[in-house]
Amino acid sequence: MAKKEEMLPILSGLLVAVIFGFSFTFTKGALEILDPFHLLGLRFLFASSLLWVLRLFKVIKIDFSGRRIKPLFFLTLFQPVLYFICEVTGVDMTSASESGMMISLIPVVVAILGVIFLKEKPSSKQWIFIFLSVAGVIFITIMRGSEVEGNFIGMLVLLGAVFSAGAFNILSRKSSLYFNAIEITFFMMMVGLVVFNGISVTDHVIKGTLTSYFSPLLNPSAFFAVAYLGILSSVVAFFMLNFMLSKIEATKSAVFGNLVTVVSIIAGILVLGEPFYWFHVVGAILILLGVWGTNYYGIKLPNTEMDN
Repeated sequence: MAKKEEMLPILSGLLVAVIFGFSFTFTKGALEILDPFHLLGLRFLFASSLLWVLRLFKVIKIDFSGRRIKPLFFLTLFQPVLYFICEVTGVDMTSASESGMMISLIPVVVAILGVIFLKEKPSSKQWIFIFLSVAGVIFITIMRGSEVEGNFIGMLVLLGAVFSAGAFNILSRKSSLYFNAIEITFFMMMVGLVVFNGISVTDHVIKGTLTSYFSPLLNPSAFFAVAYLGILSSVVAFFMLNFMLSKIEATKSAVFGNLVTVVSIIAGILVLGEPFYWFHVVGAILILLGVWGTNYYGIKLPNTEMDN
């Protein structure tokens, strides 16, 4: 790989971490106005609308005709369907920063699944830095627990999101052999559009409130939150995530998820006024060291076909 090609996936990972880190804050704010599935429905409506406009004006090219798309349906079962059901429910039951901390456990799941399904072999130094990063998350969670009463059920629900994201990382990397990043992202957004709006519309029909389906968007806070989640968190971030997963190992790329913890804590403090403690600093340093070390001590894949 050339120097530029090496840097692009890394820069993509950093930007993904920033966007996803702030997404917990926007989700928390939006849930004060919208119920979880209504929020998800509108989020994916924004996302899919943007992609259709880009496709209409030929900014992006999407063509699934004559191609085997069954693996993409399996991928979307984990992301966006299961992941977002668990994430938005978990965020609703915990704080924005706690959500970011739990999501940072994804690299451990990805590392294990990568060894099993992708035959990736992390070096001993990489394992040390992976667990150093996770140790930062655990340290923050334990110390925060001594200061703030957590929601155990909410944490368990978020753990479901962690395992869903771990499976997605593996499946996206495999799918990148046959589909490019924008095709995978497009398919994900369309499935999210159908599933979550299907659930939300059905709920509104039962309650007799279908005519007010788009009324919450008249609230500027709700509109901005949905726009951020639909355009930046869904389209932009997932495109870059799928691009990154097509270029570097799942184990290596997943550690960027731990940066989400740092960003979510900062966002929670600055935007939501959540408390800030000394252990956030210590934990963040451990997380950042883990991210640096995992990427510095890169691993080699036995199957070079994965580097497309």
